[in-house]
Amino acid sequence: MSSFARYIIRRSLSIVPMVLLIIALNFFIIHLAPGNPAQLISGLEQPSVEVVKALEEQYGLDKPLVLQLGLYYKNIFQGNLGYSFIYGTSVNGLIAERIGATILLTVSAAVIAFALGTLIAVLVGRRKTRILDSIFSVLSYVFYAMPSFWLALVMILLFSSTFKLFPTSGMFNVRASYEGWAKIWDILHHLFLPCLTLALIQIPVFFRVTRSSIDQVNQDEYITTFTAIGLPRKKIYRKYVLKNAILPGITIFGLTLGYSIAGAALVEIVFAWPGMGRLMLDAVFRRDYNLLLGIYFVMAVCICVAILLTDVVYAFVDPRIRYQ
Repeated sequence: MSSFARYIIRRSLSIVPMVLLIIALNFFIIHLAPGNPAQLISGLEQPSVEVVKALEEQYGLDKPLVLQLGLYYKNIFQGNLGYSFIYGTSVNGLIAERIGATILLTVSAAVIAFALGTLIAVLVGRRKTRILDSIFSVLSYVFYAMPSFWLALVMILLFSSTFKLFPTSGMFNVRASYEGWAKIWDILHHLFLPCLTLALIQIPVFFRVTRSSIDQVNQDEYITTFTAIGLPRKKIYRKYVLKNAILPGITIFGLTLGYSIAGAALVEIVFAWPGMGRLMLDAVFRRDYNLLLGIYFVMAVCICVAILLTDVVYAFVDPRIRYQ
């Protein structure tokens, strides 16, 4: 077995205790919050003590927290994320229905942000125009600091209400009976605005990281040597500067991809995108412990997997890295 394969196996196994620790932290934080979920489950403003106790026994809320956590771990290893109090169905089914839409949105936005942010940084870094650099730097700070829900509302006002180019909500037209490529086009049409909103917020990250990396690589001794011996500037920039400058962007891509799944909730809610955003909001406000823990578990796994995939990609794009 190669050293790279052993590294991947070791890193994959390290995800397990990391996720278990995250589950424990989320479990205690959620359960130590004030209030009694049994009262919310009852649906009554002032349920009787008997009703509350019966619900606590039914859902295991009367047991010590440590025992509840142990039972939850047992259910997870059996592939069971529990039962949703507010939806009256399994958490597995609820998340399975919505995780695909969230992944489609976040992956699309991350890919676009990586491509555009890196491209803009490369063009600005190559031209070395102070005015152009200042303009894009200011724009990057503006979009990075902009609240996602506010930008989403601006997108709806501009592209939907004013120019009527894109739909305001949903993932597809529920009244249409599209099939094949027509259905795919309809989904892409609905995806454009929420994807653009997320991408505009993430582009500044890739731009700033890649731009700084280009400046740093340009100052390396081997670049100075290549310039001194007369190699064409375009060849130096394309073959040596760019290949090394985009590496930090790959790391950021992995982190952004993972955290975007958690951070896309507000955008999903504004655009009524059928992802996990609304599901998480309902679970928070209605104290659905099992649903909230299930969502956090899936998000933790996605973040860890995204980081692992980043390390794998690094092995192919940077041969200098050795996995011990």
